[in-house]
Amino acid sequence: MATLPRASKLTPGSSNSIFQRPQSEFDAGINASAAWTEHLETGSASGSGSLSDEEPDDGEQESLRPARALYEFEGKAEFRELSVQAGDDLEIVKEDLSDGWSLVKKVGGEIGLLPRTYYTFTLEFTPAPDLDVTGLFNRKKEASTTESITPRGSPKGPPATLPIIPQNTGEWRNAFPSFRRSLLGGKSLNRFSSFVTSGAEEFLLKGTPADITLSSDLTPGVRHEKDTSDSSIDEEESNRLSRLGLGEADRHFVDTGPAWKEKIPPFRVLVHSPSKRTSVLSGAFTVYSVTSLFHPTPIVEAEEDEEDESGYQGAAPFSPTRITVHRRFSHFVILHTALTRRLPGIALPPLPEKQYAGRFSEDFVEARRGDLERYISRIVRHPVARYAEVVTFFLGCENDTEWKRLVPQHLAMPAAGPAFYARVFHPAFNVDAEDAEDVVDRFATHTKAVGKGVQGLRNIFGRVREARTEMSKAERLLAYSLLSLITSKPLASAPMTGITEEDEQYNTKGKGLLNEDGAWCWREGCRDCLKLTKAMQKTSETLQNVADLYDDHARRTQLVIHESLKGMAHPSSLYEGVVTTHKSTLSRYHEATREGRADEDMAARCETVLNTTMAEMETYHIQKVEDFNTLTKEHLDGEIAFYEQVLSRLKSTRRNFEAARFDELGNSPRQPSMYERELEAPRLSTKPLPQPCPHVFDSAPMRPVSVAIQEGVGLFLGPSSRGSVFGKFW
Repeated sequence: MATLPRASKLTPGSSNSIFQRPQSEFDAGINASAAWTEHLETGSASGSGSLSDEEPDDGEQESLRPARALYEFEGKAEFRELSVQAGDDLEIVKEDLSDGWSLVKKVGGEIGLLPRTYYTFTLEFTPAPDLDVTGLFNRKKEASTTESITPRGSPKGPPATLPIIPQNTGEWRNAFPSFRRSLLGGKSLNRFSSFVTSGAEEFLLKGTPADITLSSDLTPGVRHEKDTSDSSIDEEESNRLSRLGLGEADRHFVDTGPAWKEKIPPFRVLVHSPSKRTSVLSGAFTVYSVTSLFHPTPIVEAEEDEEDESGYQGAAPFSPTRITVHRRFSHFVILHTALTRRLPGIALPPLPEKQYAGRFSEDFVEARRGDLERYISRIVRHPVARYAEVVTFFLGCENDTEWKRLVPQHLAMPAAGPAFYARVFHPAFNVDAEDAEDVVDRFATHTKAVGKGVQGLRNIFGRVREARTEMSKAERLLAYSLLSLITSKPLASAPMTGITEEDEQYNTKGKGLLNEDGAWCWREGCRDCLKLTKAMQKTSETLQNVADLYDDHARRTQLVIHESLKGMAHPSSLYEGVVTTHKSTLSRYHEATREGRADEDMAARCETVLNTTMAEMETYHIQKVEDFNTLTKEHLDGEIAFYEQVLSRLKSTRRNFEAARFDELGNSPRQPSMYERELEAPRLSTKPLPQPCPHVFDSAPMRPVSVAIQEGVGLFLGPSSRGSVFGKFW
């Protein structure tokens, strides 16, 4: 038996309000200050919508919608927010701003930003029968002789004998992503908690959104059950329902645990083969090949202990199905924007930060490729996100024309908000309040400890890589010194070995240093010294190869491990919204189950949200085990392969001193080593060791493009307070 929140009573005709409301012309920003500043710019540019304290003209007054504050709100002056008391009369200048804000004006003239859910429109009140509040209306009228208490546009006749109740006005969110939000790597500066911004609070207070009631006409039997296999819906209707968020991909199931139920098996995604392209409209950009690998599960018809004719036990293995598409970074921004809107209750990985300076350098392109591959891999690893429609569209749309046609539709889909939780199916009574409270405290403590530990591990791992480069220099210097010894040629860095200038007087050309065969001997025709000299020269060349292995290991193999640590370094920041939503829901659950004030419907909705948050915690647990298991094995495999290469070269060189091969070295004169010419200028200084690009949550200095953006946005956000804790490592 699945349990889901019961549908709240809705005003007739409100289910289509999402399509009736005109789209706001306001371009959403990233927080309240951004919303304020952008509206100022829009108003000044168009000549309308001025935010000055002067009274607007009559035409402007008619465009303002009367409203009344429902709750007390203490605004912050630095964010241009408006402080109101419950019951204050307001006028709405702009309803649909970014992140749930509205631009509001008090009847007295003060103007500012107010959360959209903190007021209701008084013009759309409707009477409720069987109640009389005439006395209340008269008392309010006696309190003031002016007409300021009457909202503009409201009837001014005799007081009605029936009270007024708010009408459900629906919800509208800007369909297109914020440009500034994408530039800041998807980070939001909204000071509201994720409990509010994800729609969980609205879901608990108001119940099921209006558009969810449409699903009752499609599902036979008990509401919220899965469609039967014989139910048929034409393609056009299916697309319409999908746009409403009522498709099968928008229904999520929780098993006992609680844990997300997987609808489709995991698959692998590779981001590879970056190439630079140029467009007349957008200029130069980098395109990455994104390949999805689907491994079909073979159906084993024979018994496990039986072998087929080919000798293979069970069914023959299948090669994976490959789908390759070409995507640029802006396409990943579209994917991330759509996902965060449709899956507000899921802890999605942050998108790598955008960069302009040096974005076509080979090192940066490779680093960006790795970041994007890790990002999309974490998306498809999530049991819910992997079957989202925008993900399948992103990974499967191979036609550019079809991509351009469907992208606006995905971006125009309304944010799921509370509807996300209304479409979560879970077993009944599978959450214990005491256990849920203990689990979230343990989870929050554990993720903070993991993040701190991984940050320290990243620090140490960076020092290990630096030590490998120092070992490379030491091996190279040892090789040069050995070659300098057997050739009697001075090494430019000889003072590093303790040789003084007075001791270098023997390094003059003369007899007795090398014989005619190039052997390290004063005797002509000395085969013993010839064999020794050639064997030692090969040893010097091997040490050069070992130095190259150390350097390459630190720059490539260990860099991959260093990059992978980024995805595990900030679990606390990544799941902060899940923890906040879980704790806030527990508080509401205790209120809904309190004696004398029990609310069965709200308790059921709280149980749904708790199932969602606990399923996210279980997802982290599974992925943490997989991540550290894979990372440790990759590190060990890399170390083993590295030392095997070093050991193989050292063993090969050691065989030169064995009797058979040692005697062969005396059959021909010594040839100069390729490294002799480097003795005058040894390669002891190398390029700086490449470091991983900073993670979005790292307390590292911003990159140049972010600094430029910060200077522009800083006009209304103020100076940045980001410190540099790991700057010397990243």
